[in-house]
Amino acid sequence: MAEGLKTITYPVKDLARAKTLFGALLGVEPYVDEAYYVGFRAPGRPEVGLDPHGHAKGLTGPVPYWHVADIRSSLAALVDAGAEVVQDVQDVGGGMLIASVKDADGNDIGLAQEAS
Repeated sequence: MAEGLKTITYPVKDLARAKTLFGALLGVEPYVDEAYYVGFRAPGRPEVGLDPHGHAKGLTGPVPYWHVADIRSSLAALVDAGAEVVQDVQDVGGGMLIASVKDADGNDIGLAQEAS
């Protein structure tokens, strides 16, 4: 089902401070630097994303995004297995689709499908 854990998104309150901190940690500049999302790609590591609206969406910590070939069937399988939908499938630009659920313990699990 999952192709692998490829993205971790952190909800942040101060985007500029978080961008500086993660830039220092990862040793790279962001490849995406927008008011709604900052993304870093460091060789050999999952993408690190900063979401300045994450707390407003109810996120309290990082969300791991598992990349999948078919996000709708993967989301349905997780719901059938007892997960609760937090965010239904949404296009976040360029055809990239994301969704998220909470497991029975309240842990956030994200799904992502690359543009085809």
